[in-house]
Amino acid sequence: MSKAETIQKILDELFPDPPIPLKHQDHYTLLIAVLLSAQCTDKKVNEITPTLFSKASTPAAMAQLPVSEIETIIRPCGLAPTKARNIQKLSQILVDTHQGKVPSTLEELEKLPGVGHKTASVVLIQAFDTPAFPVDTHIHRCAHRWGLSSGKNVEQTEKDLKALFPESSWKKLHLQIIYYAREYCPAKKHQVDTCPICTALK
Repeated sequence: MSKAETIQKILDELFPDPPIPLKHQDHYTLLIAVLLSAQCTDKKVNEITPTLFSKASTPAAMAQLPVSEIETIIRPCGLAPTKARNIQKLSQILVDTHQGKVPSTLEELEKLPGVGHKTASVVLIQAFDTPAFPVDTHIHRCAHRWGLSSGKNVEQTEKDLKALFPESSWKKLHLQIIYYAREYCPAKKHQVDTCPICTALK
């Protein structure tokens, strides 16, 4: 069994059906939640989005909300001034350019303010079922630790993981690694003996 197959087998046993950690109702609320999750925990985002979405849960409504009001609500997420401006601006662009809908291509998503490659990839695979492999800090760390990638940067890690795992597994796999990393393979105080994958790869 290859290293990738061993890892996949353990992840399938531990996290057979991983849910999307960010609470959302549709493509738009998923996009906003993912944007807010930059340098912020999913837990914190999930605490904040109900208040934000009760004020505005569509691009048209959000575009009308003053930036200062968005900023006040999302402040606990960090980078609030920038995120608030981007949320209002991208909402206006969705209304003006995309009939109020979230675009379904990487190119169009990455053109939106505050939407980087990782955010666009999450929206593509979770909202539109388009093959993508979003790499966050957890996945980047584990891929390097497990010897799946040289891990010089997230772009390289994404490329390496896409080459190692079948496309059909990407949607589930990127979530499985995130959940696994948090529970068994943290950045600090990592114990190899209590980490099933690190133990299996020794």
